[in-house]
Amino acid sequence: MIRHNRRKWMGSLLLLITALVVSSTPFHDLSSFPHELRLMEGSLKQLRVSMPVMGTLVNSNPEILHVNGTEAREVSVDLSQPVSVEPKRAGEANLQVKWRNIPLKAVKVNVLPDLRVIPGGQSIGVKLQTAGVLVVGHHLVDTGKEKVSPGEQAGVHVGDSIIKMNDLYINDMNDVKKLVSEAGEKQTPLQLLIVRGKEKVNVTLRPAKDKKDEEYRMGLYIRDSAAGVGTLTFYEPNSKAYGALGHVISDVDTGQAIVVGDGQIVRASVTSIEKGQSGNPGEKFARFYNESEVLGNITKNSPFGVFGKMNEEPKRSFYPEPIPIALAEQVKEGPAKILTVVEGQKVEEYSIEIVNVVKQHFPATKGMIIKVTDKRLLEKTGGIVQGMSGSPIIQDGKMVGAVTHVFVNDPTSGYGCYIEWMLQDAGLQVRPGQQSKPSGSAA
Repeated sequence: MIRHNRRKWMGSLLLLITALVVSSTPFHDLSSFPHELRLMEGSLKQLRVSMPVMGTLVNSNPEILHVNGTEAREVSVDLSQPVSVEPKRAGEANLQVKWRNIPLKAVKVNVLPDLRVIPGGQSIGVKLQTAGVLVVGHHLVDTGKEKVSPGEQAGVHVGDSIIKMNDLYINDMNDVKKLVSEAGEKQTPLQLLIVRGKEKVNVTLRPAKDKKDEEYRMGLYIRDSAAGVGTLTFYEPNSKAYGALGHVISDVDTGQAIVVGDGQIVRASVTSIEKGQSGNPGEKFARFYNESEVLGNITKNSPFGVFGKMNEEPKRSFYPEPIPIALAEQVKEGPAKILTVVEGQKVEEYSIEIVNVVKQHFPATKGMIIKVTDKRLLEKTGGIVQGMSGSPIIQDGKMVGAVTHVFVNDPTSGYGCYIEWMLQDAGLQVRPGQQSKPSGSAA
């Protein structure tokens, strides 16, 4: 009986001690110690263990990292104090915290190249040429005997892109008209190569002759270009790469993302603002300015915007020199700024609040929720308006993201994406091992 009570008492004491240890600050700090860490060259990171003992920190690669200002491979550290980790050059290193040769924690550190960009904010005109032609609808051709859509009969879908006709690449609607006319006159079918999502489909189509104008037609509404206005997000001087818009350009009729065949960006000047209100997000009205002066090309249209190379550094930049970028995990809730144009071509800085950040390990467009707090911008626009998408977000002197969407029912607020996803689509390496490769409304 006494032995049983003693066992019971010892068990209770052990549980109490375990509970105290688990709830203690040192245990909490140790358990929250990261398994993997990303740092930029030239930055400084403080790691906390908060254990009231002396320990050893083993650094696998002193050429990559210095610990507490030293390049020694093993450093004696006071574990009750923050440990300073200073990246020296790009690469990978492992740190291990030990106490009396007992391993306590290990962390893999990826040091990334110091990447700096010039924030944009300028309004730009976007001119896209599709890859092939985009099918946006069917229509009936009146042959005098029947009304028929040859394209629909052949199985061509709205949203398809026709990239080849009779083994010839299609560049614009003039090419289509010529080939359709030739096939009709010769009474031969057209062989179409179609891109449908991620598939390529071969289709045979026989043009029909419209009795009214004596022209041969496919019975398809097609489009070969798109144009609009948005905001430049960033320019990277070394590669001359840029990113803009913060969201994909979709066809207005089909909702399909436009596959880029060719494209240019030009200057734009804001002429007026339709102020946003609940149920109506408002809009920037702008015109292309000096269209003959092409600022750069467009090589990619992705969920994070349009990307390509600029011919020279953008003019009228609010920040004349490049600034550091922030990684997704470095963005925090709190005050920030956006850069945008609300009149003419003048880029101005406005105050916002990042009210929520979403932890993301993979690309997604809605990484943070932002709220406009600047009285000047609220007075001029009511908050975020369409055409403001792509406006860079700056926090603590770093480029952290871009405006992407406005909340339809609350135009003072909207979404932003992390800048690293846009940099990735621009072909700029941010994540270790990454291969370089070129209920809201879009703002």
